[in-house]
Amino acid sequence: VFGKDITLILILNNLSFDRKTVKVDMSASTVLYTRRAVAEILKATTSVDLGSKQGKHIRLKIPYSYYGKYLTTDKRIQVTALCEVMHTHGVKLLVEKTIILEDTNIIIKIPRRVVVNKAVTLEISYANPLPEPVDRCVLLVTLMNQQVKIHLARLAPRERSKIYFEFTPRRAGPLQLQVDFSCDKFSHIKGFVTIAVAPA
Repeated sequence: VFGKDITLILILNNLSFDRKTVKVDMSASTVLYTRRAVAEILKATTSVDLGSKQGKHIRLKIPYSYYGKYLTTDKRIQVTALCEVMHTHGVKLLVEKTIILEDTNIIIKIPRRVVVNKAVTLEISYANPLPEPVDRCVLLVTLMNQQVKIHLARLAPRERSKIYFEFTPRRAGPLQLQVDFSCDKFSHIKGFVTIAVAPA
């Protein structure tokens, strides 16, 4: 989840009866959805001895403080591990994983029944997932082809807050509401719901 430390586990298994030493070069970078690297955030090298038919786990931790300021709006981190079996003729294995961090920041609550030409109040709750305060918070609400920009108070670390938003639907049928939350430390955390508007 965005704002939390990431823990990954690489599992190495020696399928032969011979003892093996494996050198592992691990790296992590923030990337765009096109897989183009933005910034390298972690580099580590370790060596593992594997006995006959033995398996071992290597734990890799990426703290939020490493990736936070380098993350793009795609919220992707690419992790690679190059495993080289020592004292052999260049036996190498490359393991790659792309992590897409989830947002759990925006929750939109709508009344059970929404009717044409009747005022409706929605509850929009938003959160700061980071271990540090955030400032210049803005909520952009898009509904019925109109945008409303709401300036919000600063949020303490991990704080959740809510606002109430009132509108009157003018026609029956599905209506899309989109919420976009930005601040000085991250931008474009989105949430959306489809509201079923009943005839009067």
